[in-house]
Amino acid sequence: MPLMKSWLTSANDAAHPFPLNNLPYGVFSTEGAEPRCGVAIGDMILDVCAAEAEGLIALSDEPLFDLPFWNPLMEEGPAVWTALRDRLTSLLAEGSEDQTRVEPLLVAQDDAEMHMPFAVSEYTDFYAGRHHAQNVGTMFRGPENALPPNWLHIPIGYNGRASSVVVSDTDIRRPWGQLKGPNDALPRFAPSQRFDIELEMGAIVGTPSDGPISVQQADDNIFGYVLLNDWSARDIQAWEYQPLGPFQAKATATSISPWIVTKAALEPFRCDTPAREFELLDHLQDCGPMLYDIDLSITIAPKGKAATTIARTNYNEMYYSAAQQLAHHTTSGCPMNTGDLLGSGTISGPEKQNRGSLLELSWGGKEPITLDTGETRSFIEDGDTLTLSGAAKGDGYTIGFGDCTGQVLPALDDPYGR
Repeated sequence: MPLMKSWLTSANDAAHPFPLNNLPYGVFSTEGAEPRCGVAIGDMILDVCAAEAEGLIALSDEPLFDLPFWNPLMEEGPAVWTALRDRLTSLLAEGSEDQTRVEPLLVAQDDAEMHMPFAVSEYTDFYAGRHHAQNVGTMFRGPENALPPNWLHIPIGYNGRASSVVVSDTDIRRPWGQLKGPNDALPRFAPSQRFDIELEMGAIVGTPSDGPISVQQADDNIFGYVLLNDWSARDIQAWEYQPLGPFQAKATATSISPWIVTKAALEPFRCDTPAREFELLDHLQDCGPMLYDIDLSITIAPKGKAATTIARTNYNEMYYSAAQQLAHHTTSGCPMNTGDLLGSGTISGPEKQNRGSLLELSWGGKEPITLDTGETRSFIEDGDTLTLSGAAKGDGYTIGFGDCTGQVLPALDDPYGR
């Protein structure tokens, strides 16, 4: 599919992340105004709440955009999702008869503050990237036992904290936790010294389900995708994770990018999951190309200094797709709700420069990486800003998500204020 032309000139730049082909959904505010739903187009935001009030968008007998999150639209299902996308395309396309009515409803992105684009119902994080799992397993268990016996058969995951999911540009406070090094006789309570990121994609459930669903049904139920950074305290995790897995080490925060890129916008970029050593059981079998060709990168910027790109990879490196993860999540009869968020798991590639976490990039701290500033990093230091970026490259256009950024603040002097 080639670039779709808009009457908004900035949307026709091949390198701009928000062309007419994209139309991602977010929640924004301007000075003195309440947060409201908006759609990114070029360097502007279309105020969808105002467009509905003006009668330019009419999809339901009741307002869909009078609340500052996209869940009401998500609940309507795929037919309404398609109708909205078609209507937005008509309003913003080159030659639109409604251009003069739409123009007053545009707000410059530079003048807007972004907020959480949807209300997160629940959050599940998976461990479904082959290279990441192989790297981490090799560090902790050796290459012969790197992957758990079940890993090649099911997408492993754990239930995280919806309450700590935050939008990009939210500062992240270094957490305290219980730590125990290999030579410590007893654990101690202290700030994490091995604070890390995980480069992931997040899939957002639109249509709820009650009971097992197929991979195809799961794919149909996904509303869209965001970039996701699952902040991780590796030293807290190392002490707490046996036998039940991550807990407080992953509860500090999970950052997401501000724009939901719809599944419809990503259709041209579908690609296959990788070849497998074992055939998956029937309920997890692919029903077509299930992954997406999305270039991803990580930068780190020490406070007040320029950023260094420390990793580049691609979403197509995943071993399990979001649809397979969602289908697996329902096998026990687990209901899935509108607004559920599924983290893909860390996305790493085959080479060192493709690793999606500092744990892997520094090989557990044994091989510090050097930044363009000359400084080195094994894990995140106070004041560092970490940024995840992602884009799918089409025929003369780019589909972007907006950056997923967070600066790490020092730990509290005393988390209990004593």
